[in-house]
Amino acid sequence: MSNWHLAVTVCMAHQFSSMEQNIMKIKNGLAQLEILCKQLYETTDTAVRLQAEKALVEFTNSPDCLSKCQLLLERGSSSYSQLLAATCLSKLVSRTSNPLPLEQRIDIRNYVLNYLATRPKLAAFVTQALIQLYARITKLGWFDCQKDDYVFRNVIADVTRFLQDSVEHCIIGVTILSQLTNEINQADTTHPLTKHRKIASSFRDSSLFDIFTLSCNLLKQASGKNLNLNDESQHGLLMQLLKLSYNCLNYDFIGTSTDESSDDLCTVQIPTSWRSAFLDSSTLQLFFNLYHSIPPSLSPLVSDGGEKQTGRTHAALLLVLSCLVQIASVRRSLFNNAERAKFLSHLVDGVKRILANPQCLPDPNNYHEFCRLLARLKSNYQLGELVKVENYPEVIRLIANFTVTSLQHWEFAPNSVHYLLSLWQRLAASVPYVKATEPHLLETYTPEVTKAYITSRLESVHVILRDGLEDPLDDAGLVQQQLDQLSTIGRCEYEKTCALLVQLFDQAAQSYQELLQSTNSSAADITVQEGRLTWLVYIIGAVIGGRVSFASTDEQDAMDGELVCRVLQLMNLTDSRLAQAGNERLELAMLSFFEQFRKIYIGDQVQKSSKLYRRLSEVLGLNDETMVLSVFIGKIITNLKYWGQCEPITSKTLQLLNDLSLGYSSVRKLVKLSAVQFMLNNHTSEHFSFLGVNNQSNLSDMRCRTTFYTALGRLLMVDLGEDEDQFEQFMLPLTAAFETVAQMLSTNTFNEQEAKRTLVGLVRDLRGIAYAFNAKTSFMMLFDWIYPAYMPILQRAIELWYHDPACTTPVLKLMAELVHNRSQRLQFDVSSPNGILLFRETSKMITTYGNRILTLGEVPKDQVYGVKLKGVSVCFTMLKAVLSGNYVNFGVFRLYGDDALDNALQTFIKLLLSIPHSDLLDYPKLSQSFYSLLEVLTQDHMNFIASLEPHVVMYILSSISEGLTALDTMVCTGCCSSLDHIVTYLFKQLSRSTKKRPAPMATDDRFLLIMQQHPEMIQQMLSTVLNIIIFEDCRNQWSMSRPLLGLILLNEKYFADLRNSIVNSQPPEKQQAMHLCFENLMEGIERNLLTKNRDRFTQNLSVFRREVNDSMKNSTYGVNSNDMMS
Repeated sequence: MSNWHLAVTVCMAHQFSSMEQNIMKIKNGLAQLEILCKQLYETTDTAVRLQAEKALVEFTNSPDCLSKCQLLLERGSSSYSQLLAATCLSKLVSRTSNPLPLEQRIDIRNYVLNYLATRPKLAAFVTQALIQLYARITKLGWFDCQKDDYVFRNVIADVTRFLQDSVEHCIIGVTILSQLTNEINQADTTHPLTKHRKIASSFRDSSLFDIFTLSCNLLKQASGKNLNLNDESQHGLLMQLLKLSYNCLNYDFIGTSTDESSDDLCTVQIPTSWRSAFLDSSTLQLFFNLYHSIPPSLSPLVSDGGEKQTGRTHAALLLVLSCLVQIASVRRSLFNNAERAKFLSHLVDGVKRILANPQCLPDPNNYHEFCRLLARLKSNYQLGELVKVENYPEVIRLIANFTVTSLQHWEFAPNSVHYLLSLWQRLAASVPYVKATEPHLLETYTPEVTKAYITSRLESVHVILRDGLEDPLDDAGLVQQQLDQLSTIGRCEYEKTCALLVQLFDQAAQSYQELLQSTNSSAADITVQEGRLTWLVYIIGAVIGGRVSFASTDEQDAMDGELVCRVLQLMNLTDSRLAQAGNERLELAMLSFFEQFRKIYIGDQVQKSSKLYRRLSEVLGLNDETMVLSVFIGKIITNLKYWGQCEPITSKTLQLLNDLSLGYSSVRKLVKLSAVQFMLNNHTSEHFSFLGVNNQSNLSDMRCRTTFYTALGRLLMVDLGEDEDQFEQFMLPLTAAFETVAQMLSTNTFNEQEAKRTLVGLVRDLRGIAYAFNAKTSFMMLFDWIYPAYMPILQRAIELWYHDPACTTPVLKLMAELVHNRSQRLQFDVSSPNGILLFRETSKMITTYGNRILTLGEVPKDQVYGVKLKGVSVCFTMLKAVLSGNYVNFGVFRLYGDDALDNALQTFIKLLLSIPHSDLLDYPKLSQSFYSLLEVLTQDHMNFIASLEPHVVMYILSSISEGLTALDTMVCTGCCSSLDHIVTYLFKQLSRSTKKRPAPMATDDRFLLIMQQHPEMIQQMLSTVLNIIIFEDCRNQWSMSRPLLGLILLNEKYFADLRNSIVNSQPPEKQQAMHLCFENLMEGIERNLLTKNRDRFTQNLSVFRREVNDSMKNSTYGVNSNDMMS
């Protein structure tokens, strides 16, 4: 063999060996990945799972991830490796930085469709992940073109081949459409909301109706056959078709996605182009027919198969009912009156059929969905329309029977009752307005519903106690919601409601009295009667609260009087027993009753000639409002005396006192009562146990003290005037408490916990008084009392306990209240230095707290708000209040060499730099306090901002830039104002530098230099503001317009480039219109920031925004410009 042949042979051997090694390497790599996948999804060992997760994260970030994913799909032997590949590919196509090229995404889309078509029996979770990948590629590439063709929009064509094949393929095809609809409907946080809305709108207009029509046609074919849900493929296809139909009907058609809490108010904004589907009753009938054609459940006792079919039947029926709920909620304006009446007739007829044959309503989920369907009958249609339906009398009878039965079975699906009560509440509320001549019959059926609710709640008490069930009375939110609904229902045919309540109350009260008088009655029997009375007191409060002044008669007021008398008599009985025993739930019900009674019958708007007061006078001797108020105060004092250790009762009692103190006439009547004078003269722990400091389990339990002293402060102010002796007398308990704390802190050894409790209680009391004293005379008395005598104690507390937020936060909040110039109460005399002295104390407290809190170092993320940020937020609020109070001339500090202002501002900067940008917006109270402070600083202390170091200036500008896009309008508006002040300052400095003026200060030069070195920051904010105005729902357009003019004048070249790129991104036929919009925006605008010029620009901007929106409505471009600016 020649040397040449030998060389070739050796070379080929090397190549073959190298290829073999690569293949082995790939196989080993795949095997390793499969092992990691198995460890991730199957292992129970946390350490192994975490290690596998870490390795797979590295794999997803590796450069050759794409090719390895394809190999995993082709050669992977486990479903987990296929799942990993699909998940990784989804991440790759979703990334915003370094996105995949268009050709590559098209290849992946085609590969996924072929993969699914050739492997219809993959594991369900793998199929789901691959379909999710297809949906993601399609959504994100919706506007991508290749040779003038939108390559990702042929979704129905992509799916057709699946629908024409086997049942398994058909299921995959329908699932693709269902998942795609869902994917496009959901906003993605990693991409701009405006881009999402444009894709969603385009998909709605081009494809959604065709998809919905396809799903309905396939459902019609399915319903025409005998459905056998034991057949896996039939069941799977039916479920996917129903999910697809539901996703189409549940689509966010106009970009107003409501949260679930407003579910019962939802209207489905079906496009006008869909009218044909709903004018034709066959769409509605299809779903009602499906409900009846799905075979009834087999008995679960038959076999495992029976249980399986039962579950499948319920799942299918649930989706059918969900679709019907959406169809019933179609917007009214889709139809004219005749069409709406016809549609409603079919809808009511279908509901009647279900009520007559409620085959699967025993399932809680289906029952809940059907209750939602009933509620939509009234939320979307008027009573005047319902009564004209042919079968209305029969349907309202069936609905009433269904409601009564549901209420009687209170333990079954309790959350569904809300929808039934919502229906009856709306029906009852409509009665005064219905003009139709047909009878609504509500006078017959509403009392039945009211009676069923009341009697079922009373009957539940015994069962709950006997079986140890969860008591609905413990869920205050649920009870209040149901009572709000009952308040309207019960007022319909009110005579019957009152007669029932009087009868039931008298029975329960008599039984209760007999049990108390009996020597051998059991505690359980007493508890049952107390539970029944609790419900009755809640319900009586609710129906009284449902009184509508224009619809009430004297006879109804007299009936209210009957009910009130009984509750007050019961209160006298229970209060007389409080020394031995009391019932917390019954007391809370009493407080709820008092609150409802106060809203309706006490206050400036109530007619004092009401028959209610006449009845109270006859039975209880309460002749007028003043005497009734004395009953209120008596109850409040009794509760505070006996229930001082029960936080729910104490806080609700004090809230009632606070509400009473707000009324102009009632507060003046209250002050004349001896009981109120007693409270004003004896507000000590001896008489009110909740004011004690030694028996508090937690410092935060003292919060209610602020409410108590706010009410007392308002009551004291009525007759206080300039009477300093009366004020000193009132403050005696607080003076004594301050002296106690001062004495403790003056010694080296003292009980720290006791000192903290005394101080925290004291500052909470003072904050309540300070809040109430909103007149100059009274507030000055408080100020002279606390300063200078007791201010050092507050400063000392901050020094000692800065690390304990339970102690420092109340002190800081008191100081923030004291410096707040509410109602111009901080008005010092011309010769008084108190304004400056007060600021010195404020500066000292902020500096002390700020410097010490920064020594804590790194605080765990879950504790950072409570330990640090909450206190910092209060400091920001305090500094903002004092800087904007208009009672200090800040120019004197530098003039006289006083460093109080500098210290406060430098501490603010130190605190600010210790907070990450993300935290500024993550915590609402912190962001509101920071941005409102920044607004004041940029308005009045711009020289200070201009003197800051470059990195601090950049931090502040970055925070403004991020705040401009905040969801909180208050934050966004504050940012606009701050930016406006900064831009105006910059513009003035630049204007001055171009004119022959005295040389600017060095700080001005430095600030200008920073801005010139970092023009991108201001440019970024210009593009952000313009982006919001053009592309987003701008809720504060006026605020946005103010800084925009300055930004444009400072960056004219950048603005011109921005304008050109936006114009060029439009379709050719729209570019001229967009160019004209920008021309009109700057028409008549001069190069200055005078008020007249700004106002002209604001007007131009309003017109500009309207014209741009009109121009872009039918444009599918525009998104690109948004990408460019985001």
